[in-house]
This record gives sequence, C-alpha cells and structure tokens, in this order.
Amino acid sequence: CPMVQLREGTAYFTTYTKGGDGDPANAVYQASITDVTRSCKRVNGMLTMTVAAAGKVVPGPKADGKTISLPIRVAIVEGDNVLYSQLQPFQVTIVAGQAATQFVFNDPNPSISDASAKAVQVFVGFDEGAPKKKKTEGEG
Repeated sequence: CPMVQLREGTAYFTTYTKGGDGDPANAVYQASITDVTRSCKRVNGMLTMTVAAAGKVVPGPKADGKTISLPIRVAIVEGDNVLYSQLQPFQVTIVAGQAATQFVFNDPNPSISDASAKAVQVFVGFDEGAPKKKKTEGEG
C-alpha cells in the first residue's frame, strides 16, 4: 500500500476577509492537516485506497461561527502521469471564540492498477486552485 504524503505548501490554508489577504487581523480561519494515512484493498488486479487526513481549524479574529468549505485534494501520480486527482470541498463548522475544531477527511474512491502501486506517489493537501493574478502598476 503506497504511503501518503503532504506536498510542500499544502498543509496549511488560511482564509481572510475580502481585501484583507495576508493581514492576521483579517483572518477568518486557519486550517492545518496534521496527519495522513491510508488503507488499501486489492481486488481483480486493482488497488482501491481510502485516503484520510486529520487536522484542525482555528477561528481567526473575523470568524463568524459558520460552516466553511476546505478545499482538499487527493492525487496519485506515477512520474509525470496523474492517475487520480480529485478536489473535494470538505465541510467543517467553526465556532467563533472556540480554540479549535478537529476534522477527519476520507476519500474512499482512489483506484489504480495493482501493477502501478509500487511506482506511485499519493498526495493529500489543501488546494486553493490557480493563484490569483495580482495587478501590476499601470494596470486598470
């Protein structure tokens, strides 16, 4: 059963109020993945995995006690080939003023050829999508 890894830069995810990006005083929440694991089942030449990630969400100064959606991606790659990639919005309810909320995410769907299992890398982590383009001087 292939090991699960956190890709660099995907273990933390912070959301800010509109226009407050990067300012800790405008943080709505910060989420972190603290542990990853997997289980595997082999049937008819296929390896089916359940990939799990555990973590916590810490409300920021702008938290308003609501359900948030964490963008969690599970990906399986073999060299440059992507065998499986699924971005899933994972719902967590945060409570303003509470120290932290723990969560456990599971993806029971990854399935690959058993023959590929020894050569793959399995990643899980937060994925915000493509970075937003910043305006440069002179752009309107």
